Amino acid sequence: MSEKKAAILEAVKSLAGNYNTEEMLLPKGKCSLPSRSVIIELVRELRAVLFPGYFRIDTGACAFPEYYAGSLLNNLYDALKEQIEIAILYQGEEKEKAQLRAEEITGHFVKSLPKIQKMLLKDVQAGFDGDPAAKSKEEIIFSYPGFYAIYVYRIAHELYLEKVPFIPRIMSEFAHGKTGIDINPGATIGEYFFIDHGTGVVIGETTKIGNNVKIYQGVTLGALSTRMGQQLADVKRHPTIEDNVTIYSNSTVLGGETVIGENTIIGGNTFITESIPANTKVSAKSPELVIKKPKAQVEASNVWDY
Repeated sequence: MSEKKAAILEAVKSLAGNYNTEEMLLPKGKCSLPSRSVIIELVRELRAVLFPGYFRIDTGACAFPEYYAGSLLNNLYDALKEQIEIAILYQGEEKEKAQLRAEEITGHFVKSLPKIQKMLLKDVQAGFDGDPAAKSKEEIIFSYPGFYAIYVYRIAHELYLEKVPFIPRIMSEFAHGKTGIDINPGATIGEYFFIDHGTGVVIGETTKIGNNVKIYQGVTLGALSTRMGQQLADVKRHPTIEDNVTIYSNSTVLGGETVIGENTIIGGNTFITESIPANTKVSAKSPELVIKKPKAQVEASNVWDY
């Protein structure tokens, strides 16, 4: 027997044993899990519904807008309903009840799209008003990672509110991998929201953010401690950010009881674990810089001799 065959046979035997003993390695019973690729395609197609003309070349959007939107939504409805039903069935629901629940959720979601679209238009306006580097609102829709992450959050959040398993998190983690911005679909975020630059932003599940809030790259809105694990599920463990707050880069705000009052500015590189009253400016004391004056001549002993 060749080394190749022996290695494969040994691995197959062990893997098969693991399949049979570890229930996490295979779907439960005869149920399957939702398709990640289908859900990602739904995220892409929904952008074409909410922002026609940006992500799909289709003259029908201008000539026959009702037909354009209706045709896309007809296909999206069926695909989303199927994935929701699969997710609910995996949780152990009966087939008939899962079908009815999936139909109900999908109908509610599709009806909510105009509301989501209006929220996103306000987010675009917030980005344009808040970033002097923005040349146009179109540029924000096309290319800003912060806006893309907000877009995915807003559609995922609707499904999260309906307690759909798996799918909201698949959506948000796809956006996380694409943008470096991690917004849990359970967070509550008001209108006119803007993330500038965005890389490294983390917004936890129970975070509450008001209207007209702007945050920069590296900001964490997180939990003070997660050592209790699942015992903290459904507990408010992330901060509340009230209206008209700006949080600058690399700042961290932790704790479910921490409230950042309205009209507050949080300076960069701050670490906050207690509430801040309204109309406040918070900053960290700058570290002392040590700057050595340049020497007029470099000593021969400090120069590499090639």
